[in-house]
This record gives sequence, structure tokens and C-alpha cells, in this order.
Amino acid sequence: MSIIDCPDARSATAVENGIVAVSLELSRSKWLVTSLLPGCEKMSKHVVPAGAAAALLALLERRRRRAEEQAGGPVRVIAIEEAGLDGFWLHRLLEASGIESHVVDAASVAVPRRRRRSKSDGIDGETLLRTLLAWRRGEPRVCSMVRPPSPREEDRRRVVRERAVLIRERIALTNRIGGLLMSQGVTDYQPLRRDRRQRLETLVTGDGRALPPQIKRELLRALDRLDLVLSQIKAVEAERDAVQEAAARATAAADDPARLLLRLRAIGPQTAAVLMLEAFYRRFDNRRQVAAFAGLAPSPWQSGAVAHDQGISKAGQPYLRKTMVELAWLWRRHQPGSALSRWFAQRARGQDRRRRRTLIVALARKLLVALWRYVSAGVVPEGAAFKAA
Repeated sequence: MSIIDCPDARSATAVENGIVAVSLELSRSKWLVTSLLPGCEKMSKHVVPAGAAAALLALLERRRRRAEEQAGGPVRVIAIEEAGLDGFWLHRLLEASGIESHVVDAASVAVPRRRRRSKSDGIDGETLLRTLLAWRRGEPRVCSMVRPPSPREEDRRRVVRERAVLIRERIALTNRIGGLLMSQGVTDYQPLRRDRRQRLETLVTGDGRALPPQIKRELLRALDRLDLVLSQIKAVEAERDAVQEAAARATAAADDPARLLLRLRAIGPQTAAVLMLEAFYRRFDNRRQVAAFAGLAPSPWQSGAVAHDQGISKAGQPYLRKTMVELAWLWRRHQPGSALSRWFAQRARGQDRRRRRTLIVALARKLLVALWRYVSAGVVPEGAAFKAA
């Protein structure tokens, strides 16, 4: 472990008594630890190798003991780190070691607005530390703290994310097969049909020749990969259904949120799983938090006489946002009598395609809020139709 004896020359906000404030700037090669002891105005910086959790805990323990010697009483450590590629394992390790840990959304931390601003790990560590102190003082809109999921919640939602990855691989493979055949004048081959291998043997080029042998071998290898992806999709969907069944058995059958969602038309097993595992596994205080979590909240721009809307923030879960936009189109088709569908139809009447796409995103936001109220408070979306029993 190396140490940087480079205290901040500028005065920092004095930390409250009994607290050692620590910020962690994480990277692939090293972790920069910036700390501020009680009654001290200078920040200390230390470096530990990336992934060296034992060295980090030892360093924090030494900083705590030094603070206790200076303060003459018990002192506790409070740490802050950005949400990133390291996930939440470090946060859980700190919490298990008796250290109060907070994970912050990096995009919510205020930075200088100069076009060419200085940036380094040291500057970012100091900024994080000042952000933590301001947040603890109760200053409003300082930053957005992340609510880390439990290990079980984090692991359960892998099933819907893995399926999304496999679907993208399936699309890439089918497009690759279609492109190879298009170069030979074949346009009516469907790679997802069950008889795809039998039909491949009967294909001829646009000028009446049999498929060239090398292209045919390449297509067969692509079909082998496609068969593997399809089998994995089937396995993942079985795991997804098992997760939902286990959740239903753990709660009352009538009150299970996934079952409640599946009762509504336009919502299938995959959409219900995404909503439960990506959004409704956690508690929201109001509808604004629900929309912001999915990145569907509006982003207004107002300065003096200039006022316009920049569109949605796109700051939340991208897969949840994509699923909600798809569900909004399905809701219009399968729930035409609902209040939300009538709202969309009234505003989209006579509008061009671009305006309709904007309105469908607004419908997705309203629909997400309505479904949150449905699963949390039992309020059925107005005019929604249920599937036949």
C-alpha cells in the first residue's frame, strides 16, 4: 500500500465531531482514499491497489484509531463511493465491517461548468467528500444517493437481463443468415422455423444454382450457434418462470404483484418479470421517483425568457424504459377502452409520426405510475380490462 502525503491546501468544511468522512475513488488500477478527520481542515489522500479490500479496511481502521486518539472518544467512519462497474460488493463489505457506506449517482454530483475543467482522481475524491458532508448537513438537491439492492434482489434480476442479451444475439444471428442468403438471391428463408435445416438443403440461388459449398457450410455453423442461443433462451425463460412461482408461493397468491400484473391484458410473463425485478422490487415514495427511476421524467430547460423541454432524462434503467415503451404500444392495442389509451388517442389525433412517438413515451410514463399504484396500493388503472379466467 502506498501513501500520498499531499493534504489539500484549501480549507474544507469541518467535519462533525465523532465522524471520519471518507471518499473512495475506484478505478481498475488503484483506489484513492480521501479522508477528513474530526476537527481537521485538511484532507488526506492514500492509495491502495484496486481490489485490495483487506488493505482498505486496515487503512480505514488506522484512520479511525488516529481520530479517536485526537478526539479522546469513540469515532465512526462514513464512506461514499460512486456507483459504477464495481457494483455493490464493496458497499456490502464496508457495511458488514461496521462502516456506514453510501453509494452516490455520479451524474448527480455538481461539478464546475467550465468548458475545460480540471479533472483528476484527487479532485474527484475531494468533490465526493464535500458532497458527503453537504448531504449529511441536510442541504437539499446536493446529490442522489443510490439504494443498493440486496444480493438476492441483484441476483434475481439477472434472469431478465440475460434473456435480453440472448435476444440480441438471436437477432444478430438471424440477420447474419438473412444477409448471406440475400447475397445469393434468396429472400424467403426463415431461420427461426423448425424446418430451417431441411429448407436450407433445398435452397437455390437467384440464378438457379445450388448454394456455393463454403456459404452453405458457413450457414450451417450459424444455424448451430442459433440452435444454442434458442436452447439457452428456453432455459432462461424456464428459470424466469420458476422465480415468479417461488415469489408467488412466498406471498399470498391473490396479493402476489406478478400475478396481479399478469391478470391485465397486454402484459405477459416477460413484461411482468421485468417490472417486478427491475422496478417494483423496491419502495417508491411518490410517482416522481417512479418515473425518474426509469429515466422517463421530463427535463425542462428554463432560463429567463427561454423555456423549452429537453425530453426525458434517460437517467434510469434503460431496459426498464425500453420495456415500458414497448408495453405502451401493446396497451393501446389490447386496452383500447382504458383511460390511458383514450388520453393517447385524443392527443395523437391528427398528429404526425414524430409527435406520436413523443406521446407514446408520455403514455409509458403514465402507465408505469399506474401499474406502480396497482401493485402497491391495489388501484386498478381506470378502464383496464382483465384477461379471461
